[in-house]
Amino acid sequence: MTTSAGSFRDSVDSMFSQAVALMDLPPGLAEKIRVCNSTYTVRFGVRLRGQIQTFVGYRSVHSEHNEPVKGGIRYAMNVDQDEVEALAALMTYKCALVELPFGGSKGGLRIDPRAWEPSELEQITRRFTYELSRRRLISPSQNVPAPDMGTGEREMAWMADAYKRLHPEDIDARGCVTGKPLGMGGIAGRVEATGRGVQYALREVFRTPSLLKRANLDGSLDGQRIVVQGLGNVGYHAALFLSQEDGAKIVAVAERDGMVTNPDGLNITDLHAHMRATGGVKDFPGATYDADGSKALELDCDILIPAALEAVIHEGNAARVKARLVVEAANGPVTAEGDAILRERGAVVVPDMYANAGGVTVSYFEWVKNLSHISFGRLERRQEEDRHRLLVEELERLSADRGLGWTMSTGFKQRYLTGANELELVRSGLDDTMRNAFQQMYTQLENDSRVPDLRTAGFMVSIRRIAESYHSLGL
Repeated sequence: MTTSAGSFRDSVDSMFSQAVALMDLPPGLAEKIRVCNSTYTVRFGVRLRGQIQTFVGYRSVHSEHNEPVKGGIRYAMNVDQDEVEALAALMTYKCALVELPFGGSKGGLRIDPRAWEPSELEQITRRFTYELSRRRLISPSQNVPAPDMGTGEREMAWMADAYKRLHPEDIDARGCVTGKPLGMGGIAGRVEATGRGVQYALREVFRTPSLLKRANLDGSLDGQRIVVQGLGNVGYHAALFLSQEDGAKIVAVAERDGMVTNPDGLNITDLHAHMRATGGVKDFPGATYDADGSKALELDCDILIPAALEAVIHEGNAARVKARLVVEAANGPVTAEGDAILRERGAVVVPDMYANAGGVTVSYFEWVKNLSHISFGRLERRQEEDRHRLLVEELERLSADRGLGWTMSTGFKQRYLTGANELELVRSGLDDTMRNAFQQMYTQLENDSRVPDLRTAGFMVSIRRIAESYHSLGL
């Protein structure tokens, strides 16, 4: 089994090289795009539990063809330089694919967040923020972190507050991180964003019959059997939306303590509540439990959504993966070797650089909101309602004048008259972004017979855009 961080970085480079081989780039430019510009390693101490505890953290900047650079910060014990550099590279390609004005960055702190009390984690996070700020590795204009594995709104709020205390003169200080709570300058829909993006990505796939044919699938999402590996923030929201809004059946969920299955579909809301109460999926009513969660990857299903760690599908198990469609909700869940095996088997892989781009897309909306200092919809919502009301009243007047007796249904009328709020605008912007990115990626696949899959197509679209940026800069 190949799961090391080094192999993850090698996989990213291998996939990059496969795409570059099909492109005509000036000498040296491909290497300039591939390599990571810089990585900062910090070791700092915090006095906790009667002694000084030393922590190791990283912040990697892959590409500054656009600034600020963007990328999450994860808290995990397996964080190291190779991992953050691979993740930073993926962020560069992801932002280019969905046309966000960011370069790629990533950070991590080698820590088990469950081993520390909230007050202790706050001290650690604030000190980490100080170390990053000293080197301009957190800033609204240069480097904007976000939540990742092991972090969330709480940690981002601590980081934003720590940065503001260090830079009280910066009027845009709240834009130094995204993924904050609403009361700290966050945006509606950010928590659900990555999972919502997975849903929108799958909807695009099912709007494309020729791609479905490649995967030996047809029809709509309704009734499709889905296995989700990892019911964290991303996996939970993706599973929730796909089951409640699109009619898909979540037939299995894998977590740290094993997996639960039900061929008729699991109730994701109840399972999530069970996990919060017990810490795992074991003993969930109405489901079959197996302590070996890795078996979930090999279950017979239509769609597999790996939504946890990188490199879980590799050369050792890819041949046993039965899913026709694999949607990479996590970063790098399929290695380069595993990817080749899945392709040979006829499976279609929706790559991470597209499938999980919802988080950074809505982070972009939050960053814009912070820099503009106004909520989306605040200026135009009531004006939009007034225009709609004028139209409805005129139609009703015309109907009455002509004795038609025509009226609008109450539900439709109320929905039409209500202006869009921030959450609706965020979802609309995310949907539009995912649609456009998919079309760019799929057009590349369809128009070039040399391109073997969506991943290579996505890399080619991204690399071309990055190359154009460097060309504009005179490189």
